[in-house]
Amino acid sequence: MIEFFLKGGPVMYPLLLCSIISLTLIIERSIFWISVGMGRNKALVDEVLDLCRRGDWEGVRSKAAGAKNYVIRVLISGILHREYSMTKAMESAAAEEIRRMSKFMGILDTIITVAPLLGILGTVTGIIKSFEVLGSGGINQAQSVTGGIAEALITTAAGLSIAIPTLFCYNYFNSYIERAAQIIEKYATSFEIVYEKIIMATEKKGDDQ
Repeated sequence: MIEFFLKGGPVMYPLLLCSIISLTLIIERSIFWISVGMGRNKALVDEVLDLCRRGDWEGVRSKAAGAKNYVIRVLISGILHREYSMTKAMESAAAEEIRRMSKFMGILDTIITVAPLLGILGTVTGIIKSFEVLGSGGINQAQSVTGGIAEALITTAAGLSIAIPTLFCYNYFNSYIERAAQIIEKYATSFEIVYEKIIMATEKKGDDQ
């Protein structure tokens, strides 16, 4: 493996750095999404919405205290600001949750682009080296010529080997982010409808009196 790495030339060093960063971030994001999945509690979200329908705000606070569910955090933000700007509060909380979920995604996206480009750079330098050998010594130095060609092929293979798995993981994580955004929107809309019904019921009760 070390011999294979050295044959790739100097471009292999930034490619190695890209692979280390990519692997580290993929592991970190995987752990993050596992923890999100473990903290997700649909029954608790439905229970909180039911308490909202009854207008039991204190019950909501006590039930949702310390909740790790991102939907609960968004709803609580709306509840705390329900008398001022509930929708904007939930939008701000949702944006913060999505930002937290999108952490390091930009770096992974950059690696997907940069790794193949570094591979192409290694290909170009390897071919240049081969032509320099051909120009100076001709075909008598066949081993040096093949060394340049090997460098060209190794860097290309290394760049693609880094970019392709990273791309799969990047798209996989993005699908989770999109799904989370849809879930947040669904429950935030449900809460807004529930709160509007409460307000209308309160106003009607006041008119009747």
